[in-house]
Amino acid sequence: MSEQQPAPDGASEGEQRAVAALDATGLRYRLVRHGRVSSLEEAAAARRVRPEQVIKTIVVRRAEDDFLFVLVPGGRVISWPKLRALLGVSRMSLPDAATALAVTGYERGTITPFGSTRAWPVVADARVAGRAVSIGAGAHGVAATLDGSQMVLALGATVADVTDAEPTSG
Repeated sequence: MSEQQPAPDGASEGEQRAVAALDATGLRYRLVRHGRVSSLEEAAAARRVRPEQVIKTIVVRRAEDDFLFVLVPGGRVISWPKLRALLGVSRMSLPDAATALAVTGYERGTITPFGSTRAWPVVADARVAGRAVSIGAGAHGVAATLDGSQMVLALGATVADVTDAEPTSG
């Protein structure tokens, strides 16, 4: 169901895993390949979406060997009080890069719930649904653009207000 550019020779194992998982959902998506980017604005421009449509996948540790994915729209950050209240826990943390790789099969900057080596629960911020979004697809510079509402359904995500606007520097 995808509208995608042909995979380059030697597509990474992460990209192959993510694309296979996306295909298995039956969702319609457009795969976009672009060079490495260094900001939200660059990622949005390369993917031809608005910054708030770029979805970051954050791995959060709830307890020992208990993780989850939090889908955060561009320009927003996890609200730890909101997320803790939703999950009914008093403590959470962000794993280091090596742990995130070990529990998802993806290195930072490429993490996606699609094709993760373990199917961790997904929490999607309420702003993800109801519009087209662009989410990483398992490799640097590779993203899938798809309907956010259909994505959260396919992932079985819990949808809730779990983010705050990113603080502005000034």
